[in-house]
Amino acid sequence: MLQTSGKRKSAIARAVLKSGTGKVTFNRIPIELVEPRLARLKLKEPLILAGDAMKKVDIAVTVKGGGFIGQSDAARVAIGKALVQQFPDLKEVLLNYDRQLLISDVRRKEPRKPNSHGKARSKTQKSYR
Repeated sequence: MLQTSGKRKSAIARAVLKSGTGKVTFNRIPIELVEPRLARLKLKEPLILAGDAMKKVDIAVTVKGGGFIGQSDAARVAIGKALVQQFPDLKEVLLNYDRQLLISDVRRKEPRKPNSHGKARSKTQKSYR
């Protein structure tokens, strides 16, 4: 049994990998039923790249915090790390496809500044006439 974690913005995912028949759950929901569709497709990327190796393991992912895209990105990092620990030859395949499958994205939202209107860099307009 392996445990790995992945992060994206404020979402934190934990993946537990154990030998099994290829079942994957996301917060106790089968991955085929995850909505919206974009989040489901992001989650399936490392599984599709793993190919036949997925038939030997079960993966249970739990995610807390963030929105649905941040959660799916964090989960895909956790799944990718777990698969690489179990099957080291997959590392090159995942890195060649997308580096974000194994390395967490450290970007965060920039804090809002004074005299701005809603966003971090927007300022009030000045009129000199």
